Amino acid sequence: MTDRQANILSSIIEAYAEVGHPIGSVTLAKLFRVASSTIRNEMNVLEKNGYIKQPHTSAGRIPTEKGYRWYVNHLPAQKTKHDNVDDQWKAIGTKIKNAGEPDQIIKSAVEGLADLTSNASMGTLGPYLYTHGLGHLFSQPEFNSKDTIQALAYLLDNLEIWLREVHFSKSVSVFIGRENPIGKTSGCSLIISQFSSPLSDRSFIGVIGPMRQDYKQAMALVKYTSKVLEQSF
Repeated sequence: MTDRQANILSSIIEAYAEVGHPIGSVTLAKLFRVASSTIRNEMNVLEKNGYIKQPHTSAGRIPTEKGYRWYVNHLPAQKTKHDNVDDQWKAIGTKIKNAGEPDQIIKSAVEGLADLTSNASMGTLGPYLYTHGLGHLFSQPEFNSKDTIQALAYLLDNLEIWLREVHFSKSVSVFIGRENPIGKTSGCSLIISQFSSPLSDRSFIGVIGPMRQDYKQAMALVKYTSKVLEQSF
């Protein structure tokens, strides 16, 4: 992939997360200050290689699971701080540190992540699973069909079992779409970090949302929240 194709793909992913509709060549041409035909040629290459696709008869493109995976894998090489992340880190850090008892600490972390990312969030402490923000999740347009709702419900029903069986990175693990071992057809992304607590070396904190989301923000917040939780315990 050329540098320009990489920048175009990143721009499509980030713009699609923000506006929720396919991104066209005219929009990107203005951003990159080149002719629309140049953007279309590059988009054709990206589409041929499976990174983006054209939904229905729209002139715009949206990312594929392969496109999202490329983007997440290459985030360390990009500026990974979200514009408002410093304020968000401060807010969630304060919420956790002022929580008090262990169960209130994990509840505060889960609630804070859900509110800041507009995703559902989850956390474990010992044998207990805490969730928050399911309303955020089911309000997303990606989950408006019977099939996706059923797949998403299956994922949520089996989440606790899955967490006990899967190996996670100490930093942040991202499972996109069909990479999820359960609920493969739900179109979800799970962003999860493992941390140590007095009750378990395998405690988790993370968010569950559609593939169309702000990965920079979510990954940064999950990683930071995991670090604060470990320090708080």
